[in-house]
Amino acid sequence: MKIYRTAKDILLESEGRFAVIPPREGGWDGLLNHEDLAEWLARQAASPAEEAQFDEQSLLPPIGSQEVWAAGVTYRRSREARMEESKDAGGGSFYDRVYSAARPELFFKATPHRVVGHGQPVRLRGDSNWNVPEPELALVINSRGRIVGYTIGNDMSSRDIEGENPLYLPQAKVYDGCCALGPGLLISDVPPGAATAIRIVIRRAGETAFEGQTSVGQMKRSFEELVGYLFRDNSFPNGCFLLTGTGVVPPDSFTLRKGDEVRITIEPIGTLVNSVG
Repeated sequence: MKIYRTAKDILLESEGRFAVIPPREGGWDGLLNHEDLAEWLARQAASPAEEAQFDEQSLLPPIGSQEVWAAGVTYRRSREARMEESKDAGGGSFYDRVYSAARPELFFKATPHRVVGHGQPVRLRGDSNWNVPEPELALVINSRGRIVGYTIGNDMSSRDIEGENPLYLPQAKVYDGCCALGPGLLISDVPPGAATAIRIVIRRAGETAFEGQTSVGQMKRSFEELVGYLFRDNSFPNGCFLLTGTGVVPPDSFTLRKGDEVRITIEPIGTLVNSVG
């Protein structure tokens, strides 16, 4: 089952049908923190309901009051890219060490107002000349630390800023329009399997400028391990989102340009589409 946040309602998609979810106390935040969300949605899907029209143009980012966090260097390809971009600053060994360390790299990514949804533009930093999208599977986690769903994330990154000095990571990662989530949330107690593909296509002036893919099975760390560390001495009253890292990195010669279109596909979640503004 999938849920979508729209300008008017919250929609439930089940077996190709769309229906409006009855209002709940707490709105979107209350819904994500339902004690047994998947079971409750299954009951809603089984009850008679008038079908709703699905309009992509009305989609909002599938986030309420949640913070967005991210895990870094969870794929070998990401480790290699981070080591290469930071070698001149003497920080290359940091990424090699964290890849094999017991403690993962976790960092704050975005507040809700910095997040855009499907069909909305992500942004490039004005003081950066090397910007790339990072296609990632995002975990939807409730306030009790339980993974209740999954969505697609784009962790926009200014590689030249991070590469200049690893201490500049927050500036490379956190800014207005730095993160995209959507188009909706896949609510399931069953995690995506190892063979689940994460694909990205970047279109420029009608042509493919870059494409690549990886799979969930290429991740070094488990979802539960990442969530366990995130919730150590940390609380999220309304839950949170956790981007799980990227295994697809464009070549060093590539940088995003305004007007590019970024398409990230993870089935069965769908495809997240954003222009670059």
